[in-house]
Amino acid sequence: MILITGGSGQLATLVATEARARGLEIAVGSHRAASLDGKRRHTDFDSPETLDFSDVETLFLISAGYAEDDVVIRRHENAIAAAERAKVKHVVYTSLTGTGDHLGFALAHRWTEQRLKRSGIGFTILRNGLYAELIGALAKPENGVISAPFGHGAISSVARRDLADAAVTILSEPARHSGRTYELSGTESWTINDLARRIGAEYQPLTLSEKRLQLRQLPLLPFQPPMLMSIFSASAAGFLQSATTDLTALISSAPLTSLDVAAKAAVA
Repeated sequence: MILITGGSGQLATLVATEARARGLEIAVGSHRAASLDGKRRHTDFDSPETLDFSDVETLFLISAGYAEDDVVIRRHENAIAAAERAKVKHVVYTSLTGTGDHLGFALAHRWTEQRLKRSGIGFTILRNGLYAELIGALAKPENGVISAPFGHGAISSVARRDLADAAVTILSEPARHSGRTYELSGTESWTINDLARRIGAEYQPLTLSEKRLQLRQLPLLPFQPPMLMSIFSASAAGFLQSATTDLTALISSAPLTSLDVAAKAAVA
């Protein structure tokens, strides 16, 4: 049986839907689930006693949400330790693209990759690119102007649906992909100027300092502004463009046009 964690999230929902469509036996774990049953389970990474993986052969471990590094690392440790105790055969982990080491949320991903390699469990690491939906949302224009300071570097973002497709390919035959790390950035790269032209907006980026001051006015948690700022600065420095991707080898159809996906999110 396959257990998909992060059941309340958008990626988990897409993966579960596609997995069921392909006839895989799955259950979905979520900290919001009130009860245990065959298809939905209470799995709270902050409460190790809820992590019963005794009937799980493959664990699809979706990164445990944005939080401070120590919190995410503790959550992932709890999940992997529970998988070790239950003798889970394989863990598929959604990590971060290799070009993302300059991002403010990379550390916990890299720690988790190393922890999995030490676990003795079969593993596959999916180094997912930044979601096209996220880039579009961050670049949402106001009064026809995109002000988010992405700079002019190209971004190799990817649609969530394509990442879900790739994940289910792995979940269908996990042993075939054991020990592998896949780079899953988008197959095309584009700039925020390209996005602005697509949606009929102007691109007039703020400076990083101006954006940081703007973020201080929003009801964000303390760790969130540095994470967002790291996306903007990494993009401006040209670090979010990937030279290669394994995406097309793992998905069942042609990839979605990530610029179109981002444009839809930007005008939603």
